[in-house]
Amino acid sequence: MYYKTYYSSPSGNILLVSDGNNLCGLWFEGQKYFASKLGDNMPENNTLKIFNTVKNWLNRYFDGQKPDLKELPLAPQGTEFQKKVWKILCEIPYGRVITYGDIAKKLNPNARSAQAVGGAVGHNPISIIIPCHRVVGRNKSLTGYAAGINTKVKLLELEGVNTSNYKK
Repeated sequence: MYYKTYYSSPSGNILLVSDGNNLCGLWFEGQKYFASKLGDNMPENNTLKIFNTVKNWLNRYFDGQKPDLKELPLAPQGTEFQKKVWKILCEIPYGRVITYGDIAKKLNPNARSAQAVGGAVGHNPISIIIPCHRVVGRNKSLTGYAAGINTKVKLLELEGVNTSNYKK
């Protein structure tokens, strides 16, 4: 069974989903693929310890601090390929960006395309914490954020990335 709660961020309302112990989902309201694999029958529970921990993490993040994602028990649901991509996303340092092609090369220089990586990045079920907003297209293109380019820009700028050099 999954439980949900909500968090009001400076970038919009966020849905948090947990299995009771782990964070399984974090989506901006209206985000593409919004809780798509978890179903609709999730009771709201604002008292779960994991939700308090995640909200504290998000408060620090939006205050410009650099909370460590290792503080949080994460359980994203996806294919093995998606999980490999999401693991690489977790290695992108705060305030830095990499390209879809960079991720493809890390996975296997000969087998995966940047497009396949883009699909996995786009289906990341734990936005912000698994930092898919730190992935850009080649030639400094700000592309492919499921919560919208404006939200991606806000998150990158919060982290100190100068987005004026990027194509929107």
